[in-house]
Amino acid sequence: MRRRQLSLAGQAFVWQLVVLALMIGTGTALAFLDASRDHDVATELQVRDVAVTVARAPSTLAAVNSPYPSGLLQPTTERIRADTGMDFIVVMAPDRTRYTHPNLELIGKPFYGTIDPALAGQTFTETFTGTLGPSIRAVTPVYDNGRVVALVSAGVTRARISTQVASQLPVILGVSAAGLALAALSSFLISRRLRRQTHGLAPDELRVLYEHHDAVLHSVHEGLVVFGTNQGPAEVVNDQARTLLDLPDGPVHRGDLPVSLQQMRAGVVRDETHVTTDRVLLVNQDVVSWEGKPIGTVLTIRDQTELRAVLGELDSVRGFAESLRAQAHEAANRLHTVVTMVELGRPEEAVAFATAELQLSQVLIDRLLASVGDAALAALLLGKVDQAAERGVTLAISEDTALDSTDPLSPHETVTLVGNLVDNAIDAAAGTVDKRVTVTVQHRGAELLVRVGDSGPGMPAQMFARAAERGYTTKSDHAGLGLALVHRLVDRHGGVITTTAAPHSAVIVRIPLREKS
Repeated sequence: MRRRQLSLAGQAFVWQLVVLALMIGTGTALAFLDASRDHDVATELQVRDVAVTVARAPSTLAAVNSPYPSGLLQPTTERIRADTGMDFIVVMAPDRTRYTHPNLELIGKPFYGTIDPALAGQTFTETFTGTLGPSIRAVTPVYDNGRVVALVSAGVTRARISTQVASQLPVILGVSAAGLALAALSSFLISRRLRRQTHGLAPDELRVLYEHHDAVLHSVHEGLVVFGTNQGPAEVVNDQARTLLDLPDGPVHRGDLPVSLQQMRAGVVRDETHVTTDRVLLVNQDVVSWEGKPIGTVLTIRDQTELRAVLGELDSVRGFAESLRAQAHEAANRLHTVVTMVELGRPEEAVAFATAELQLSQVLIDRLLASVGDAALAALLLGKVDQAAERGVTLAISEDTALDSTDPLSPHETVTLVGNLVDNAIDAAAGTVDKRVTVTVQHRGAELLVRVGDSGPGMPAQMFARAAERGYTTKSDHAGLGLALVHRLVDRHGGVITTTAAPHSAVIVRIPLREKS
């Protein structure tokens, strides 16, 4: 069985401890070396001060000039040596002969070490291995009327300095141990926080998780936008979401989303349809939780533009089929009427009845085909006439309706524009007394004009504007999207859409014609 790799938090903790131990160990060594250097500097100053003080003492000069220098100087220098902590104080003649020494056997013997700078009148320090071992010593002259008559050397052995430095080592080690313990505790707390954030995963597991996560996000055909609980930018935005919502590269905030998505309610949303400038989108929203706490919101977005177009065409076909069914039913009634009139022996009246009905329908068909150059728009208007009639609404095509083409709109866009406006008008007129809808489609000057009036009360300007901005519906049959689709289509072509309530309710669309190159 494969052994599980140490988690990222565990590895971070181990490496932090190693690095901290190295740093603290290095710091301890440097502190020890610094303490040794400080002791050397302090010792140099101390031996210099002691040597100069002894050399300048009047008793020293008097003893040197006496017949018995050693007898006078030895007790005094030993007392000073004990009081000052020196390992030796040596008074000597200019020829190196010692007058004093801690070892009485060495009195009268030559002094080992450098004395030339002192004979020249200088006070200096050096490290030298003498009779007592390695030591730091100072040598200074004794003057008598400007003439060097003796030399004084004071020193401390390296052994004593090492003992003094070693006495500070427990403090240094204690401070280092405390620092290491504090660092270890800090590393443990950081590691525990990191373990919570990474869910105890190992680096390889995190790498694989990221690679799979990134691959999945960029391969799915649905748009995905993930927001955290704060007000910052989205934490995840995949390529499809940027395409569907027309989002720029870089961070994405909620304010960058289409207006309708910005105004979505909080919480769970299911299959909500939103209309943007170019697309019809189906949006779902879920709240993601971890250990019972909400950690973000996930939006999934599917493109339904083509599906919506197919549904629109299907609605048109269904409307045509319903119109044909109604016409067939009506034609059957008329045929029964004509047959009955003939059976009753009234053929002249039967001919007149049949001719009048056919002439009324044929006049409308002939007028539309003659004035409207686009077959899809003509078929749409004829179908809407029969559809309105089934609901008891009279749909009239104005006499000034005339256009050779649907430019600047495509036939499909024209069907979307006129069909939605007529459907809304029929719905509004069905609940009134007059029950009348009037449609005008024409090229007027340098623009395409579409006017759909009805006998309804009209829509207030604020509600009309909200219908355009809202651009979504939660109804299962997608009702309510009509005006939003119309607004987006008009905006896309740089047109203007307005509404009036008096003297008659109407929606008016003006779209400028494209300039011919």
